[in-house]
Amino acid sequence: SQRSGGFLDDFLEDTRTDSGIDSYRSIVKPEDSREPSTDFGGPRDKLFSPDERLDSAYGSSSITVESLPPMVEGCTLSTAEEQQEQICELSEQEDLLTTITDDGDTILHLAIIHEDTQVALELIELFPKEVLDIQNNLYQSPLHLATYLNLTDVVSGLMKKGVSLELQDQDGNTALHVACQHGQMECASGMTRDVLPSMLAPVAETQNWRGLACLHLAALNRQHGIMELLIKKGTDLNIQEGTSGKTPLHLAVELHDVTSVKLLLKRGANVDAIMYNGCTPLHLAVGRQDAAIAHLLCQSGADRMLRNMEDETALDLADGNDDILALFPFDDIQISGRLVVGRNF
Repeated sequence: SQRSGGFLDDFLEDTRTDSGIDSYRSIVKPEDSREPSTDFGGPRDKLFSPDERLDSAYGSSSITVESLPPMVEGCTLSTAEEQQEQICELSEQEDLLTTITDDGDTILHLAIIHEDTQVALELIELFPKEVLDIQNNLYQSPLHLATYLNLTDVVSGLMKKGVSLELQDQDGNTALHVACQHGQMECASGMTRDVLPSMLAPVAETQNWRGLACLHLAALNRQHGIMELLIKKGTDLNIQEGTSGKTPLHLAVELHDVTSVKLLLKRGANVDAIMYNGCTPLHLAVGRQDAAIAHLLCQSGADRMLRNMEDETALDLADGNDDILALFPFDDIQISGRLVVGRNF
């Protein structure tokens, strides 16, 4: 139609082109970005520089937020016949599907970046799945961006078209990782609602380049609702992160997060899970002088006598804390070679 043709002409005229999807997909990921770091003590505040506004092409492309609505003005899908006609026209215009900015963003990426939900949803209906899964030069798919910006309708639209949940960005995060890190509960729900546990497990257990799976990120960022959601979907409660072998329970203990500890224990997390250095959650709780969490772990059956690779039991780390020593029912406890007597165990 004339209106649809105008949309195509405007886009092709206003957008810089590269050699197309095939050449873009041949980009090799930098190997050093795959190496996990031992630094995962807290969430990363931003996925990208604030100046970029999440837009890896912002300032390098002639597409702007002002130009997006006119470009898709003729794309409104009012009837099934018109939709089919426009899809046919898009198929004939291969340049539209292979046109991306210098930094790899498609027009759908840009519509999402500028939070234009209506435009994004119309493009999702028009584009085939292969285009919806294109990753930009930061390896962000449209689903990554929609999740980061909490555009729940766009996430739902993408999921209905069957986009991949397994794609990882430059930090190794899937879109579900992004939701767990930033607390996007509705997005996480939309990505997992109609996915079978057997299909979700490989995504939930994928480690980013810091060695963290989805449940680790949810625990680190105290996203209790998302933790509950993942657990109900069958996520492995005892999955170990890749740098030191901590489970979500270890991480919750380190954060002194009683709510997460109770949630994980209630759902059946292994109270005696060991890190690569042999430490259990009880070792960490006692070492951090957290008597309340140590008590919770003991109530859940934690083995007080397990030794780490330094041949230490949790008791060896008590450092004279009376509240913690009271958890160990022995009458011949020695600390630093001195007999502890007169205590009410």
